[in-house]
Amino acid sequence: MDHKEINAIINLLDDPDSNVFQAIRAKLSQLGTEVIPHLEKAWETSLDELFQSRIENIIQEIHHTDIKGKLKKWIKDGEQDLLKGAIIISQFQYSDAKEKDITRQIGIIKKDIWLEINNNLTALEKIKIVNHIFFDVHKYSRSKAFYNSVQGFFINHVLDTKKGSPIALAIIYATICQQLDIPIYGVALPKNFILCYKDQMQDVFDAEFTDNVLFYINPFNKGVVFGKNEIELFIKQQKLENKKAHFQPCSNRNTLTHLINEIINYYETNGDKTKAENYRSLIKILYF
Repeated sequence: MDHKEINAIINLLDDPDSNVFQAIRAKLSQLGTEVIPHLEKAWETSLDELFQSRIENIIQEIHHTDIKGKLKKWIKDGEQDLLKGAIIISQFQYSDAKEKDITRQIGIIKKDIWLEINNNLTALEKIKIVNHIFFDVHKYSRSKAFYNSVQGFFINHVLDTKKGSPIALAIIYATICQQLDIPIYGVALPKNFILCYKDQMQDVFDAEFTDNVLFYINPFNKGVVFGKNEIELFIKQQKLENKKAHFQPCSNRNTLTHLINEIINYYETNGDKTKAENYRSLIKILYF
């Protein structure tokens, strides 16, 4: 459709007949993201609150449909790119989050680590360098207020502020390491998402091999390295069920699920049932 046709349809959004409105809404939603700039311009040039409200709802509906399509494609493509999945989740919240900006920021940190690292280093020596560049040079740190603010779960916001929740910091840290061929993967430990350094001689996600995790890393505590005993103590202190999953790498899909559940929990705690339900729709895509 040309611009005139699209604008003519948009102008009908203030029709008091609900049947007409629903038909127009369905048509605009069908056209997809290409109509969003037209809708935004119409919103800016109108003072009609009903008209503006209807436009806002349609833009959100189109945006959510687009993001869900991207998530389905991510699954179809094999879920190999953790960063890509995390970007999609960020874009669900922030429509202006640009993938190229996020990858550029990641690339700067990656380059600084690459300049310092080599294959002759031990696993611990490599992580020492990663920690120095990530936490000391680039100044990334825990967000003390992430329980009170949802922004700390979205990597675009974390990259801008250099402060984030355990899982957001873990995703960025793991992404950089994996791009440098350092075998770092997420571990879905309840209440504190952590990372592990996995022996590359074994299948990364093979639950039968618990001994080929060399050590664990806590990106929420400046990349401190620890062993299996510390996890067992944490599980005991928190009165959690002792599961193999608490010691083994989780898949990228499970990492995203953990991230989304954290966001849902935040909105439920703060009484925003609509936002929580919006994110549940992403969980359904991941597992149904």
